[in-house]
Amino acid sequence: MVSARSEQLDIPALETWLWDAACTIRGATDAPKFKDFILPLIFYKRLSDVFDDEVAKHVASFGSEDVARTVIEQDHADALRTGRKPIVRFFVPIAYQWDRIRNHGANGKLGEFVTTAMRETARLNTDLQGVLDVKDFNERQSGQRTLDDDRLAALIEIISRHRLGLQNTEPDVLGRAYEYLLRKFAEGQGQSAGEFYTPKEVGFLMADLLDPQPYTEIHDPTCGSGGLLLKPRLRFEQQCPTQRSQAPRLFGQELNPITYAMAKMNMFLHDYTDSQIAIGDTFTNPRFASSGAGLQRFDYVVANPMWNQDNYDEAFYDADTWGRFGAGQPPGSSADWGWVQHILACLKDGGRAAIVLDTGAVSRGSGSKSANKEKTIRAALVEQDMIEGVVLLPENLFYNTTAPGIILLLRRRKPEARKGQILLVNASAYFVKRKPKNELTEEGIAAIADTYRAWISREKLSQVITLEEARAADYNLSPSQFVRVADRAQHRPLDAILADIASARVEREHADAELARVVERLGLLVSSDS
Repeated sequence: MVSARSEQLDIPALETWLWDAACTIRGATDAPKFKDFILPLIFYKRLSDVFDDEVAKHVASFGSEDVARTVIEQDHADALRTGRKPIVRFFVPIAYQWDRIRNHGANGKLGEFVTTAMRETARLNTDLQGVLDVKDFNERQSGQRTLDDDRLAALIEIISRHRLGLQNTEPDVLGRAYEYLLRKFAEGQGQSAGEFYTPKEVGFLMADLLDPQPYTEIHDPTCGSGGLLLKPRLRFEQQCPTQRSQAPRLFGQELNPITYAMAKMNMFLHDYTDSQIAIGDTFTNPRFASSGAGLQRFDYVVANPMWNQDNYDEAFYDADTWGRFGAGQPPGSSADWGWVQHILACLKDGGRAAIVLDTGAVSRGSGSKSANKEKTIRAALVEQDMIEGVVLLPENLFYNTTAPGIILLLRRRKPEARKGQILLVNASAYFVKRKPKNELTEEGIAAIADTYRAWISREKLSQVITLEEARAADYNLSPSQFVRVADRAQHRPLDAILADIASARVEREHADAELARVVERLGLLVSSDS
């Protein structure tokens, strides 16, 4: 009979266990290459254990495991046919539950069995299609298995150490452990890490700046593994634990199929089943849109698009049918201000956005007499009063670069007190050194968020500037141009410096004369001795 064992797992235990699993299939250095194998297995273990828990609950109702399984299976088939919600979250066929995977054995066909189990489970659960069925555990490269059955069996055995059922770990705990694993993978993946992971401290800062309200909608058009999109909802639930039913709904789009699958898993593991994650290139095919109504508009947008993308040319912008690029076409060398305009087009009236961009995005072209497409767009959005603020982050936070980034804050229809103003925050000093990356401090997150809410200038941190000052700076919105973190050098008056030099010269002349007399006396002594 199925039973639901109650073994409570906390975050440290989960993190240690999951990283042990990652390191099992190879050394810790190489483990990040295998996230595409590890993450689906962890997710599948959670699905299977939760299904066992739900079966156990129905066994208590029906008095028989056979009857309970028959009812669940028939109900699921009917729900699949009619489109209604079934009585269990996800249906896992008994032939492919976790114990069957664990006991299958490394007999040369384990990878094939795991692949079949996940694909069959995805077929029976439409929400899991494109999530569980994207990885072939039997794949080969140059004729050799990428992950052979022996290592796969060892990995499965480690993952089997703990249950991940409803009574074992809360969704937010498991979700945070999953985020930890993503961060550990990012640490080892260098340049490619930025495609799927934004440091959680940056995400929580953006969540605090947006401060989402109940019954709102949040969008991330480049959602990666979903961590950045999750943060505003997590912050809402931390601050309003009794209002979880009113939490913002999440909408994301991701281009890479594997990363899309990770985002879907992330949402399910956090139990955010009302979220919507779409797959595709947001620029060329925005999925949250319709030809009749245009782009779907949201209360908030968070995004960390790939910096300085160069794969969109003039012809692409000319062919846009969504009316996104009215402020100007970005240069072919960088789509940063294309993303900014897309995000603006996705905001409701009064909506706000927080976007991570390359530091140069807010300054390129300023101070030059030559025409510059990025400055033209930046100037247009400043004049339209759409730019609310810029936060300069510390350097070496992001996994795909050592350069500091900025958070660009947008707002459609500013409140009266902020109209014609832009808040510039220089947070470059708020970090602690870590390996392999620096970390934005909690003190920094609080200081930035408090300054934004108070909308004030603070020494060595922030400056509120007017549109006139932005024009005078030739639309250079780099916070370091307006807010100096280091103390200014103290310069002495020139006449005092010249007087000190003259005094030193006199002292040196006296010393030279005294040295000459000493040398002369020594010479006389030597001469008399000889």
